[in-house]
Amino acid sequence: MKIKYDPNADALYISFKQGPTAVTTIRLTEDVAIDLGLGEEVAGIEILSASEHLDFPKKDPKVKLENLHAT
Repeated sequence: MKIKYDPNADALYISFKQGPTAVTTIRLTEDVAIDLGLGEEVAGIEILSASEHLDFPKKDPKVKLENLHAT
């Protein structure tokens, strides 16, 4: 899993699959979308206006990992 944040776009993407994969995007709201891969497995989640929706500062966002290790 990889989490990428672009502070210029204020967009966050959580990727659950490695490498390129064909996806179908389902928009849940104007700012939140889920990418589904083969077998309707969740390939990724996109959140626009991320700092607003996830309540973190654009300049210094932090992620707390629980029962996970960063690489």
